[in-house]
Amino acid sequence: MSPAAPGRIIFLNGTSSSGKSSIARELLRVLDETFFHFPVDAFHAMRADRDIPDGEIQAELDRTARGFHRAVAGMSAAGNHLVVDHVLTDPWRLRDCLDLFPADRVLLVGVHCALPELERREALRGDRPPGLAARQLLQVHAHGTYDLECDTGHQTPTDIAHRIKTALADHPAPTAFTRLKQTLPTARD
Repeated sequence: MSPAAPGRIIFLNGTSSSGKSSIARELLRVLDETFFHFPVDAFHAMRADRDIPDGEIQAELDRTARGFHRAVAGMSAAGNHLVVDHVLTDPWRLRDCLDLFPADRVLLVGVHCALPELERREALRGDRPPGLAARQLLQVHAHGTYDLECDTGHQTPTDIAHRIKTALADHPAPTAFTRLKQTLPTARD
């Protein structure tokens, strides 16, 4: 069996409650090829339901993110197409992804939403600490470079999914990941 070309990665980056998962569900419905929805939340949900001491929470979250990045890279390397649902809250997370993912195969999508709407969604969900999205808002988009940006407060997940499908077919070159890789130090630097 000949090695497969790396799979495409649609990388949805936005705060908690910004609408990434809703967009991902629509993408799986509208895309012509088979894609897997790969949400970072699914990796957190796999963790044993135990209290983690306050001094160990960040290390636990960082290990989970590193493992998630490697799982994404492995699935793509095997030729699988992915919709990644992630929150780039720390610069090292983006640098780690830049090191691991095939830059020319990643469509980086900035998922935006106004703070009042994020807070409303967060309250409705009830499964996130209050203020989580507000704390993430400035960090998540700090790198500022995307192939496509959307606002879930003004566009439906279906409309956004169709915009992403079009952008994926147009295959921007160089991709945002390629440009970021050229300008940001990688995790290995």
